[in-house]
Order: sequence, then C-alpha cells, then structure tokens
Amino acid sequence: MSDPSRSGPDSASGGDDSPDSAGQGRGPSIEDSYREIRDAGREGLSAAIDTGRALRGLLIADFALARSALGRALLWVSVAIVFGASSWLLLMAALIALLQGVLGWSWLASMLAASGLSLVVTAVGVWQALHYFEFTRLHATRRQLRRLGMGDLDDEELQAHLAADAGHAARYHGKDDGKAP
Repeated sequence: MSDPSRSGPDSASGGDDSPDSAGQGRGPSIEDSYREIRDAGREGLSAAIDTGRALRGLLIADFALARSALGRALLWVSVAIVFGASSWLLLMAALIALLQGVLGWSWLASMLAASGLSLVVTAVGVWQALHYFEFTRLHATRRQLRRLGMGDLDDEELQAHLAADAGHAARYHGKDDGKAP
C-alpha cells in the first residue's frame, strides 16, 4: 500500500525508508518523528519511575535506620539520665557533708542549700525546655497557612499573632527594636 504523504523520486523506487535516503534532502517523516518523540518520552517516564522507586526504597531504608537509631538513642538517653541522676544525688550528698562537716552548718541548713541548688538547676532546665518546645509549634508554617486563609483565626487575631511572631523572631535574632518587620 502506498503512502500518499510520500511523493517524489524515492516513492517511485519502492519507498526506501533507510536513514541514508532520509538524509538525502529530506528529513524524517512526521510518523518517524512522532515515534522517536514517543519512545524518548517513554524512556524518560521509565527513568523517572525507576528513579522514584529507587528514592522510595532509599526513603524506606532511611526510615528503618532512623527508627532503629531512635530506639537505641532512647536507650542511651535513659542510661544517661539514670547515671546523671545518681551522680547528682552523690554530688548533693557530698555538698551536704561538706556544708555540715567543714562549715559547721546544721543538717537542715545543708539539705536546704542542696535542695535550693537542685531547684535552681531544675528551673533553668524547665525554662530551656519550654523555650525549645516553642519551636515545635510550627509558627512559620501556621503563619503562611493563615496568610493563605487556611487558618482558624479572624483578621484581628491573625494580625496579633503575626505581630507576636515578628517580635519573637526579632528577639531571637537579637534585633529587638520594638517594631515588627
């Protein structure tokens, strides 16, 4: 069956479709170009799918490693807490013995001084923990969602929160000038 889109000297000689005949004054036909583009697209899609599968496998392996590491890290944090607490107790006992024996304080005064020191360290620890837990509230993400209208606050509350966030950011970065950026 003859191709009506092919006319010229090559169509009379039997329609030679070799690359040599295409390079002699004529480019490839639209069908050939379409096939090449389609094949290249399929190869690109196949490569993208293979890359996605490889990344998925990497992500699964990475999560498995992180899960295992998290368990081990929690174990060692527990060990550190136990030994840290016991060493703190021994240190406080030594402080009490020093205050009572060397300085002549009463047992009650020595234990109150050790307890006071422990409470100060505890208060600093709680203050720092609350400071860092504040970073887990995702302020930047919430602010962007509010600006997109996806938040649960009205305009007045939004402006108040934005001003507070700007103040927190300025104080955190040491630029507390009283103005929101």
